[in-house]
Parts: sequence; C-alpha cells; structure tokens
Amino acid sequence: MHARIRTVAVVAAAVGALTLAACDTGSTVVDKPKENAAAQADSGKDAKKEKSDAPEVAKVGDTLTLEGYEEGSKLDVTVVKVADPAESADEFMEPASGKRFVGVQFQLVNTGEAAYGDSPSNGAQVADSEGQQFDATFGDITAGPSMASSLKLKPGAKGLGWIVFEVPETAKVDTVQFTMDSGFADKTGEWKLR
Repeated sequence: MHARIRTVAVVAAAVGALTLAACDTGSTVVDKPKENAAAQADSGKDAKKEKSDAPEVAKVGDTLTLEGYEEGSKLDVTVVKVADPAESADEFMEPASGKRFVGVQFQLVNTGEAAYGDSPSNGAQVADSEGQQFDATFGDITAGPSMASSLKLKPGAKGLGWIVFEVPETAKVDTVQFTMDSGFADKTGEWKLR
C-alpha cells in the first residue's frame, strides 16, 4: 500500500514538474534602452560620458528592441510622447465616470528580416504606482492619430500612432509595456513614465 502511494506521489510530482516546465515560456521584461548611436560612433571621452549618463531604465523617448515569435521578427519600439490626461477627439466617446483617458504615442520600426503584421494595441498595457494594469481601449484623442488597428510593416518600414488607455481618475500611471504578437511574444518592453 505504501509503495503504491509513493509511486502515485512520484508520478504526480513528475507531472507537476513537467507542467511547470511547459508553462515556463522564458518571458522577459526588457527595460534597458538602446545605446545612443552617436555615442557608439564616437570612441572619445564623450562616448564614455554618454554611456555612464544613459538611463538605467527606459523612459519616454527611449527605444527598446523587441523580438516576436516568428524567426526574423524584430522591432525597435519607442515611446515618443504621453498625454495624461488625454482629451477625446469624439464627443460621443468619453471615459466612464471616475475614469480618464491616457494616451501613449508609439513608434514601431521593423528592424527584422520578416514582415510585421499585428494589432499593436493588443500588446500594450499601462500600470499605475500600485501595480494595477490596464489594457488599451478604443478611442481617438486630440493629441494625434491613433495607431493602426491592423498594422503591416515590411522590413525597414515604420508606424507611428497613439494607443489609448482608460484608467481610474486617481491612478498615477507609472509604466507602459509593449509586447509583440498581440502580447504573446516572450520579450516585453517596459518604459517608466514618471
């Protein structure tokens, strides 16, 4: 009887370990910006100074390199601007009571060898200082044109547009994240907004 229980326990532990291994996708959060191209080209003292002055984590204006699932799928993603609060461009689309719109302008540059096709807003989230995360919502804001809902970029092409989020009025939006492949790729970019 004890041998049978021990065998069942060993099998259950092995199945549990295999399940955990299968769930571990190797996901990572990238928050170190690309080095300044000018600093890379200059081998003098200024290049060393710029490297030491580089931010430890990505902020507005910084570019992160992300990869998708498909081989050769790669983007340079830049958070260009933030509008907080953002004003609706449509009198009929307003945030719900007690909420506000926050807009983040992204620039996506296809630096890979494969064509990029996705709905970028599906892979974007903001988080407040408490750690609550908010997905993108549909809406146009007065800050500028929205990101295309079905963006297709050949290698070397770029896309620019705003992604809108609806957050509680009292939330202090702290970070924004972007993940390729509608949020399912292994690498997620993260930028500090404060």
